[in-house]
Amino acid sequence: MEWSTLPDLVRVFLALAFIVALMGGLAFVMKRLGLSDIPNAPKGEKKRLKLVESLVLDRSRRLVIIQRDDKQHLVILGPNSETVIEQNIKTAKSKKDE
Repeated sequence: MEWSTLPDLVRVFLALAFIVALMGGLAFVMKRLGLSDIPNAPKGEKKRLKLVESLVLDRSRRLVIIQRDDKQHLVILGPNSETVIEQNIKTAKSKKDE
């Protein structure tokens, strides 16, 4: 390695670090402004949706249990459709309360 190319190499790494920092800053600002793909629950509120379990059936279909509040729903997700198999399944916690 020649010493004359060292400043060019340092300049390239500094430019790369600057671009990565710029991308991180932009992602942070977008998240703070609510422009990200995944909306978060408002602060102090409990999240209501949760993916409880997922099972791959074949290459294109997946069986999932989705929980909302104290109810669970069994759904098959395919490439072009969603099919609800069972809905309003009580969670184990809500069954104990009864």
